[in-house]
Amino acid sequence: MTLGFAPSSAASLSSTSAASANRLLEPAEWAAAGIPLLRNPREVVSGLHARHVPRPATAVVAVLDPDERVCASASFTRRQAPADGWMFRNALLVQLRRIIPHDLRRRTPVRTAVLMYCRDGEARWTEEDGAWMWGLRDACTLHGLRCGAYITLTRDGWQVLGEGRGGRRPNSESAAEPFGLFEAPPPLPRTGGAASEVLRRAAAR
Repeated sequence: MTLGFAPSSAASLSSTSAASANRLLEPAEWAAAGIPLLRNPREVVSGLHARHVPRPATAVVAVLDPDERVCASASFTRRQAPADGWMFRNALLVQLRRIIPHDLRRRTPVRTAVLMYCRDGEARWTEEDGAWMWGLRDACTLHGLRCGAYITLTRDGWQVLGEGRGGRRPNSESAAEPFGLFEAPPPLPRTGGAASEVLRRAAAR
């Protein structure tokens, strides 16, 4: 028989909350992490909103190729539980593994994951945002992706945290927009000849 002392419930709760508090990123830490800037954040946000039309407590994770086109995306609703970066990391990993293969064999990540979270409240940073940032960064490392922007979507509009860029639309109350409005047309071939002339005339109509 082994005798010992079990930790008190109060001590256990204290250690759990302390561990959870460490699993978040402050805005200064996020800014210092070298997160790549989006070339056209409005286009990315509008495209993801058109695809998923998120409502409060909905997270949208997307993977962008080197040309900033969306390779894959998924949305899911956050569970009613205290904000914890570790839990958010696991939820993001489940979605990433479902929608796209990992890039762990590459020496350098070529694809970037971004996260847009629709929530109530003000647009300024919250501890919940910090936990999502921690979760996104860790999920990207475990899936072989580059960690990209974290975007909040509130009643006031959207904001790329850490960059100071944002807009009023779309917002958490915006209606769905036609998805085709945010799809760029394929580039025309640069070769000359009759085929190019036909394509040029068709594009001009």
